[in-house]
Amino acid sequence: MNIQRKYSLPNCTLLLEGLSDVTRAAHFQELRPELSILVNAECYLSGYNQPLTGGREFFESLVRGVSGYAQEFLSNVPNPQAHNHESELVEFQKINSNRHRLIVHSEGAPDGFESGTSHSKRPPLEIDLSTVQLFDLVEAVDQFFADTQTLPELSLELQPVTRRYGGASQALIRQAVPAAVGVSSLAVAAIAFNLIPPPQMRPPQPKPDEQTTSTTKSLTPSASAAPTPTSAPTPIAAATPTPTPAATTKPAVKDLEALLSTVPEITDPSQLRALNRQVYNQIHPAWTNRSGLQQDLIYRLGVAADGAIVGYKAVNQEANQGVGQTPLPNLLYNPANRAPISNEPIAQFRVVFTTGGVLQVSPWRGYAKTPEVVGAKITDSNIVKGLNEKLYNTVRQAWSGAPTFNRDLKYRVAVNKDGVIADYEPLNQVAFDYFRETPLPQMFNAIYGSNVAAPNNKEPLAHFQVIFKPSGKLEITPWQGYQQ
Repeated sequence: MNIQRKYSLPNCTLLLEGLSDVTRAAHFQELRPELSILVNAECYLSGYNQPLTGGREFFESLVRGVSGYAQEFLSNVPNPQAHNHESELVEFQKINSNRHRLIVHSEGAPDGFESGTSHSKRPPLEIDLSTVQLFDLVEAVDQFFADTQTLPELSLELQPVTRRYGGASQALIRQAVPAAVGVSSLAVAAIAFNLIPPPQMRPPQPKPDEQTTSTTKSLTPSASAAPTPTSAPTPIAAATPTPTPAATTKPAVKDLEALLSTVPEITDPSQLRALNRQVYNQIHPAWTNRSGLQQDLIYRLGVAADGAIVGYKAVNQEANQGVGQTPLPNLLYNPANRAPISNEPIAQFRVVFTTGGVLQVSPWRGYAKTPEVVGAKITDSNIVKGLNEKLYNTVRQAWSGAPTFNRDLKYRVAVNKDGVIADYEPLNQVAFDYFRETPLPQMFNAIYGSNVAAPNNKEPLAHFQVIFKPSGKLEITPWQGYQQ
């Protein structure tokens, strides 16, 4: 069984993929499976579109390098473990107090990064990190070491730096920047000064009957709380928390199919419509490789009220086998960065990755009635008329060039009382596919610094339907509601 572990921070995410050693996991089939054989490691850094990738040698070198460099950075005592380019795939160099260079030799350099050559043996890849990015990388490593079910035999071997590399005076101790960077960072700072012995990085292995809480979510209301294992179960993915020494002792929920009977389901059409959009906006940009699908991949998703994807289940056999061709494993929420999900309501969605490269997202049970736009609205007819004209003039002036689409692009666009665009939403598939041919992304970027829709504004808004026609004609009319 393929197993994935994700350790995520705002500026860094570690994704590990591997297998479980059946000889070691035979007695723990009902618990969170142990990832004991690492097949692939990916390190995603903010500002870079492609991850650093490699096998076990790359991952172990990354762990040693970042830990050694963090020790050096916090103590101002040189640590040769961070700069061993002769025997390590990964090394670090300090540029200045807020810039740090991550150097990756051949194995870890993916094709997506600029390498400057196409030779079979690529030159070292150099990536500059800010201190915030560095500490997020350190924290991601901390999360890994706190996870007793992932590569349990791999331990952090930090060696105290002898005083001959630099005296650890009180002045140096004061230079160790205070930052909430996790267990290993605090450990390396202390070890650098020979102040405390290396701490035990892993909590004791829990016994089967003492398994801690797992925050998985159900996707089937009729499923029992303790499903009977079958010979060929449909793989189900659920967000699971990183085990910590302070984990709770509530009974574990072992299956996505077990929980919906114990939590409310989101069925309000307006809320489902808003969440539908959030799910699409998460998956659509993350699905980068859209070729090679022989069959549509269909999944059932569980989504929390804030849009976090808390679980997914393959609906057809092709989806079982092709989950690696989708971004779903990378989009599961990380309990380390969000309050634990307990009795939160869950919405269910049907997500289809089609062979034509089109993403389809819809509520699992459909809409019970026509959804409405949430939030306060501007309803005065004179104000709405004036804002209609102002929006038309703004969009018309910004829309130029010959359209390449052959069907109407339909959007819901909202503006505030000053006529400033506050929200927009594609209403048909072609509007999703060709949105960059409209001025809407640029208008958003100019106001919010992003091409995606801003959060719902609490002030009243006027809503309009905006249609970009293949002929170049623009139509804007007051919003009459979603069409079913």
